[in-house]
Amino acid sequence: MNQLQKHLTFLYGGDESARLFEQTQQIIEKYRQKIKPSSDSLTERDSILITYGDQVQKENQKPLQTLKIFCDQYLSDIVEGIHILPFYPWTSDDGFSVVDYRLIDKKLGDWEDVSALQTNFKLMFDAVINHISSKSEWFQKFLQADSNYQNYFITIEGSPDLSQVVRPRALPLLTSFTTSAGEKKVWTTFSADQIDLNYKNPQVLLEILDILCLYVQHGATFIRLDAIAYMWKEIGTSCIHLPQTHAIIQFLREALNQIAPHVNLITETNVPHIDNISYFGNGTNEAQLVYNFALPPLTLHTFHTEDATVLSNWAKTLTLPSDKTTFFNFLASHDGVGLNPARGILSNAEIDSLVEKTLAHGGLISYKNNSDGSQSPYEMNINYFDALSNPSLSPRTATKATTTKATTTKATTLHSPSSASEEDINIQVSRFICAQAIMLSIIGVPAIYFHSLFGSRNWHEGVKQTGHNRTINRQKCSFDELQKELQNESSLRAKVFKKYSALLKARRSSPAFHPHGAQKILEFHKSIFAVERIAPNEKLSVVCLYNISSQKISFSTNFESAFDLLNNQTVQISNLSLEPYQVMWAKRNITAE
Repeated sequence: MNQLQKHLTFLYGGDESARLFEQTQQIIEKYRQKIKPSSDSLTERDSILITYGDQVQKENQKPLQTLKIFCDQYLSDIVEGIHILPFYPWTSDDGFSVVDYRLIDKKLGDWEDVSALQTNFKLMFDAVINHISSKSEWFQKFLQADSNYQNYFITIEGSPDLSQVVRPRALPLLTSFTTSAGEKKVWTTFSADQIDLNYKNPQVLLEILDILCLYVQHGATFIRLDAIAYMWKEIGTSCIHLPQTHAIIQFLREALNQIAPHVNLITETNVPHIDNISYFGNGTNEAQLVYNFALPPLTLHTFHTEDATVLSNWAKTLTLPSDKTTFFNFLASHDGVGLNPARGILSNAEIDSLVEKTLAHGGLISYKNNSDGSQSPYEMNINYFDALSNPSLSPRTATKATTTKATTTKATTLHSPSSASEEDINIQVSRFICAQAIMLSIIGVPAIYFHSLFGSRNWHEGVKQTGHNRTINRQKCSFDELQKELQNESSLRAKVFKKYSALLKARRSSPAFHPHGAQKILEFHKSIFAVERIAPNEKLSVVCLYNISSQKISFSTNFESAFDLLNNQTVQISNLSLEPYQVMWAKRNITAE
């Protein structure tokens, strides 16, 4: 039996599978004629910018066009791809409550503006396919009792026991809606405006397949499967990571392989690490990449404690099921820093310490409901720069945040300096860049959030405007003001961008950073994080050394001479002293030793 039909049989039974397989083939044939397969494969050059479509704004210009101009000018030689966060019409959650999957938000631009970005960059689109906006045509027709949409959503009758259902947020699981057929309780995992789709209806799955193919037609090389872990619901279970969910991803992967084998699926599952990597499947049949969600909190823990032991021990476990898979590494994103991925790696006391440090650094904490009725912190809402460097210890010569003319608030000060104590801005930048360099060197494809690349800080005024914690890291920028700051070499933005650009250029230059190359975690000193990245051909490697402490550290290695990629000079690395937060990428020719 064909693999696609096997998945359909597992999901919907043998009686339905033949008909559904025929419909699937029709979708495949429709798009096979429209999509030109590419031979592109992942290399060390691949890194992805995460950005909103309206992240940089210019008066009287469509934001997607402004984004293209900005990225072409500043990023074309350092970043290979752009992940544009949901650019579809939406009603809430900054785009993650989609009204129509097939349209572009008119305030941003149109499909031509999206496709134009392909000139210099690969593209990554969001597939927000666990749920859809309550204002979508699909749900509105459900409310009107349209027979075609009655099974597109999950309704619950009576009062079944839903206590086992894993809750990602401290919000009601069910929301009551008045329909033309009466009052109905509808499944809403994330909010009352985000209505879960019912994948027990096979037409929903086929509709979603058609939409993903449309994204590929418009240039998507990467497709991010948002909140994918919750797709299938079975009362009496946790409704997370169910076998049917994995079967759906396998179905989508197999179908896309037949149309566009160059496309990479990336699963977004903010869950404990062992569950997260289950979405690799057997290494060939599910996601090509999974978000490495444990990396952000573990890196914070490493710098806060000035001890790399936990990070090193965890990094040793980063094995891959095949050379067809790799990690999608990041430290910051449009969301906060998830705590669940660190559970089981960090102790409860260590997680509590992260929460306390976040609050001390001006951040916020979001909570989730537990099955016993209690709540626990699941996400730290803070800009990653501030998570590492306390804003109250900042220089008085702080730069100002760039705000758009579209907002009603004035530009807010980036730092809140304390009269009692200050910290040199260069130390803050070095600490931040050291953390980012670790992310860039771990096996996988790195993803850099816009605000990390350009040295942004907490945006408390935004939280006041929206009432949502995550807004603290979602400020939009004026193109002209951002450009002005980047031209000022003494500004925080310029300092961060210059150092980050140098890292990305060095990374692109060496096949040792290939996402399918090998890595070895080395141990020299508890305040030194060290990883050796090895090129797929095993002819060269780069020894990446990081002083994650505020003190100068001296140590010995079992290596001799190497070439420092960041300073372009030959260095002896048998005995080293690294300054606080110093980064060294030492290239070695393996065959010569």
